Amino acid sequence: MSFFLKDLCLFQTQSESFLALMARVFVYGTLKRGQPNHKVLLDPANGCAAFRGRGRTLEPYPLVIAGEHNIPRLLNLPGQGRLVLGEIYAVDERMLSFLDEFEGCPDMYQRTPLQVTVLEWEGARGAPEETPAADGTLQCFVYSTVTYAPEWVRLPHHDDYDFQGEHGLRYNPRENR
Repeated sequence: MSFFLKDLCLFQTQSESFLALMARVFVYGTLKRGQPNHKVLLDPANGCAAFRGRGRTLEPYPLVIAGEHNIPRLLNLPGQGRLVLGEIYAVDERMLSFLDEFEGCPDMYQRTPLQVTVLEWEGARGAPEETPAADGTLQCFVYSTVTYAPEWVRLPHHDDYDFQGEHGLRYNPRENR
């Protein structure tokens, strides 16, 4: 299954317009709509990102809030934790490169493949690679981590991150660090 779509994003420069190939990314934390870092997905200087829908991990994963800045982290331990809710975006190569840097890839997070069950779909319906499979799943990239303190596995697992959630752990935005 391909991570890249024939779904295209139109870019315009002063001298020309061009189309870019897109990849799907599943976001579960501060990049979601209404969360502190969502603005980076909206900034055309970072590339192109288009909301396609909402989804949930096909397998459970531990989503924890950890570290001195209370950052949501998806531990790459499939089969443990909870089914995690998030959003699906189609992003161009420029945005994917930006996200790699933004997420500290490959040191803090690693960009890995993930099967996502689609709950709501606003994306294009057309070629098979642009739409969810018959079973309602999509393959996406996700930023998860294998580099974490061992005690993080024992932290509370969440299924839906919100920086103002009942967990009471306030996210410390980058601009305040």
